[in-house]
Amino acid sequence: MSSSCSVDPELWLDRYGDELYRYALSLLGKESDAEDAVQETFASAIRSRNSFSGNSSEKTWLFGILKHKVVDHFRRESRYLFVEGFDGEEVGPSDFLENGKWAHPPADWGDPDRCLENKDFWKVFDECLKRLSQGVSRVFLLKMVEEVPVEEICRELGISPENCGVRMHRARLGLRKCLETRWFSKEPEF
Repeated sequence: MSSSCSVDPELWLDRYGDELYRYALSLLGKESDAEDAVQETFASAIRSRNSFSGNSSEKTWLFGILKHKVVDHFRRESRYLFVEGFDGEEVGPSDFLENGKWAHPPADWGDPDRCLENKDFWKVFDECLKRLSQGVSRVFLLKMVEEVPVEEICRELGISPENCGVRMHRARLGLRKCLETRWFSKEPEF
């Protein structure tokens, strides 16, 4: 029996709108992008509601559509990924010595494990992560937080393994610079 007759688009916004929006915002990080993704989700669901089989709940079905919209968003964004590093500064040959070592080595971070236990550190880390471009931060989150294999990241975002590596490199450099400036310095700038 098809459940398409029980699908009621007029109730979706009230029932699922807030949850869909919060989920999209957590992935996309920008309110307007999250709003667009939810709107696209509802529009797509309305167009395909007659094909809803009822094998999952209406909510699960809508979240599945939203996940595809988020992936589409990152694919579009990855086509326009800027080649600059954190805060518009590029990392180049002048940042390294002839032997390949840093011209300006990382600051002494003391005991980094203690930072991981500090709630204020995580606030600063989140702010630093938000300063990275979406394409760079998304690769970092997928690889380091969600522990998604590189092959799957590349498939999901429509990028090459080389591009994935470049984005991880930029994420690490950007986070290092931001954390050194805003957390490990004597007086944080936030």
